[in-house]
Amino acid sequence: QLTLADSGGGLVPPGGSLRLSCEASGFTLADYVIGWFRQPPGKAREGVLCIHTNGTAYGGTSVKGRAYISRRKTSNTAYLNMRNLRPEDTAIYYCAVSLPPAACSVGDFSSWGQGTQVTVSS
Repeated sequence: QLTLADSGGGLVPPGGSLRLSCEASGFTLADYVIGWFRQPPGKAREGVLCIHTNGTAYGGTSVKGRAYISRRKTSNTAYLNMRNLRPEDTAIYYCAVSLPPAACSVGDFSSWGQGTQVTVSS
C-alpha cells in the first residue's frame, strides 16, 4: 500500500533546470525520511539529497550544491529542484523513504519510486 510515484524527468540542455516530483500514497510522507537518488547508465545508484522529518536537508554529494530538496505536507509530495545541469547528471532518478533514523545512503531505504529518466544533452 505504501507507494511512491516519481515524475518530472525529461530531456534538458546543459545549464538547464528541472524539478522532479515524488507523490506518496498510502502513508504520510512527513513521517518519513525522504531521499532522492540517481543511477547513471552502467553505474551504481548514489544519493543526491535527503531530508529529515524536521525538514533539514542532509547527505548527498552527486550534484554538488546544484540541488534543493523540499516537501509539501498539503499535497503529500516531495520535490527535487536541480539547476545548472550537466551531461554527467544524466541518470534515472528515484525517490525513496525510510522510517527515521536513516543515513542518506541506498542501503537505508527500502521503499522506492519507479524512477524517472533525466537526460542532459544539447
